[in-house]
Amino acid sequence: MNRPPLLAVVFGTGFGSGFWPWGPGTAGALLASLMWLSMIHFFSPTALFILTLALIVLGTIIGTWATNQLEPFWGPDPKRVVIDEMVGVWIPLLISPTNNLWFALGAFGLFRFFDILKPLGIRQLDQRQGGFWVMADDILAGIYSLIVLAIIQWAI
Repeated sequence: MNRPPLLAVVFGTGFGSGFWPWGPGTAGALLASLMWLSMIHFFSPTALFILTLALIVLGTIIGTWATNQLEPFWGPDPKRVVIDEMVGVWIPLLISPTNNLWFALGAFGLFRFFDILKPLGIRQLDQRQGGFWVMADDILAGIYSLIVLAIIQWAI
């Protein structure tokens, strides 16, 4: 029996969080948020910004590769693949202040809102085939979340 490549499974499923049976996308986004929240204790805000940006870029590259590796085994846009949700939630976390947990929670909530409802072109990206497009709809949801979070920060 053919099995999917182990590294693609490990990274694609967000270190296994994608196997959570009740909302794997939420589990992946939650894991990514908790990773970011743990990093705020070890890095300066500038270093954290650079590290988060690096995670977004590397996560997009690795996620595209992993998804392309896993789709032949699990079908198009498999629900177990959650690295796209991880990348998506890291995008609004780029501008979240490290001293205010409410903004991190807001980044998570806004991202899940846009990811689940898929407004403003997100649904059109979600309907395209291939690893990059699996990543692209969550990247756009993350960008919309970042914009809303930036407006909130500006307004208060």
